[in-house]
Amino acid sequence: MFNRILIANRGEIALRVQRACREFGIQTVMVYSKADEKAMYLRHADETICIGPGVSGESYLSIPNIIAAAEIADVDAIHPGYGFLAENAHFAEICRSSNVGFIGPSVEVIELMGNKARAREAAERAGIPVVPGSRGTVEEEEEAVAVAREIGYPVLIKASAGGGGRGMRLAHNDMSLLSSFHAAKSEAENAFGDGALYIEKWIASPRHVEVQILGDESGNVIHLLERDCSVQRRNQKLIEESPCPSLPEKTRRRLQDAAVKLAKAVRFTNAGTVEFVVDRDHRFYFIEVNARIQVEHPVSEMVTGVDILKEQLRIAAGQKLSISQNQVRASGHAIECRINAEDPTDDFKPCPGRITSYIPAGGPGVRVDSHVYAGYEVPSLYDSLLGKLIVHGRTRDAALTTMRRALDEFVVEGIKTNLPLHRRILRNSTFLDGDYDTSFLETQVLKH
Repeated sequence: MFNRILIANRGEIALRVQRACREFGIQTVMVYSKADEKAMYLRHADETICIGPGVSGESYLSIPNIIAAAEIADVDAIHPGYGFLAENAHFAEICRSSNVGFIGPSVEVIELMGNKARAREAAERAGIPVVPGSRGTVEEEEEAVAVAREIGYPVLIKASAGGGGRGMRLAHNDMSLLSSFHAAKSEAENAFGDGALYIEKWIASPRHVEVQILGDESGNVIHLLERDCSVQRRNQKLIEESPCPSLPEKTRRRLQDAAVKLAKAVRFTNAGTVEFVVDRDHRFYFIEVNARIQVEHPVSEMVTGVDILKEQLRIAAGQKLSISQNQVRASGHAIECRINAEDPTDDFKPCPGRITSYIPAGGPGVRVDSHVYAGYEVPSLYDSLLGKLIVHGRTRDAALTTMRRALDEFVVEGIKTNLPLHRRILRNSTFLDGDYDTSFLETQVLKH
């Protein structure tokens, strides 16, 4: 096992990685920007290194600064968390050439899965159903129109690199496609430094379902069940749960098997997620692979009892998975609500500022992953995520009851958050029935 690891991230995931390392007896080196110099997790690190100003391009996204910190601190490996450089193949390659371990998938897999058009092709070769769309990227708007007419409107324009809903546009006809094409290209270039786009058929009212996978260097690959991530705003997830409600058992097994089959086909190692859309007839289609730890990983941890962060560390250190597929069992139901510093009543406008009071929920079946505290100044430079509220119950109804109670207990004052929105959702009859899709938030909550 590693002796010393540098954590190249911030916020709640930096603290989560740090905790896993400490339980393994691994020393942690925390890098931070000047905007994060009062972060709680810095107090528990064995060493801290400032890597630049608050602007992420000069700190958390600065490969030279992070590699220099790793060399100064003499670490064995780097954990990138999620976001920032987590799926940057160049960064993983620099780590490899610098003889510093990269705690994540291989450079080759990151390159392949980071290009969604190539990932689609890999899924097709593996016999996994994909959403009808362009073969590879589309370079010109005339080509985009031709593809859209062939597969039929409406279509989604999607950035080949990146995610989080950026570089994505819905087009219902030639006119909207032409205007959206350039907007998506510009957004993708600004967000990911890559304006390549591809076209997919828009699946009406789908569920967004993903499968957590783990693979080691010996070729062992397992799944840790599936998660439903259909409650979204602007294609960004707000609530996740496992198992997926209203999914036929036969479809569930086929979807899980497809994820493992694809992971084996591309020789996937470490932790990742295979994402699908599931239509109203329970047909599923591959959409992408996230070659990193996910924000919503605690949901899978709660229902399987597997510590995904510790498995990441074991795999990166050359060890085999500590669990086999036949040992993975679903125990109860888990739900996660992302707590963000944003105002849902004002188009989800970010709300940075000072938290004057912070009282997280607690009690049986409740877990809170967060880096904030009373007096913490939420910076305006980064993602608005303050933390995650996760609950576990013997049944879905039990988990829903616990989540409602936990949301009512949770207090964040001084800034606006989406806690009131979560309370509304957890009392919505469609959500409680489990028969919701990706249009749910917009059509059944925000418009009422």
